Amino acid sequence: MLTTFSILLLFQCLGEGLAYAFGLPVPGPVIGMLLLLAALAASPRLLDAMEATATELLRHLSLLFVPAGVGIMVSASVLRGHWLAIVVSVIASTALTLGVTALVMRAVASGPKDGPDA
Repeated sequence: MLTTFSILLLFQCLGEGLAYAFGLPVPGPVIGMLLLLAALAASPRLLDAMEATATELLRHLSLLFVPAGVGIMVSASVLRGHWLAIVVSVIASTALTLGVTALVMRAVASGPKDGPDA
């Protein structure tokens, strides 16, 4: 378990370092996750070593939302004056997400147009 957490932290630090060194507009943890994805795709042995701990971590994923909830409650006074913008952005982003998901679902469900069955 400690090895898996060390690997996750290593890739996050690598991503942060690359984002800082090259001034990339992408957050470091996102870059680190992409690097981890590449490493897991390239090394099945690494995937096997991390699988048990990653599965256990995913079982308790809801605990990771607690700090975000606390942050929102602490910042409630700042957010109070912007309730209209928050409501509009939540509704708009939800509608956009549903629309994009529907388009992707339609594209995936229709299948390839030039396949052997076409």
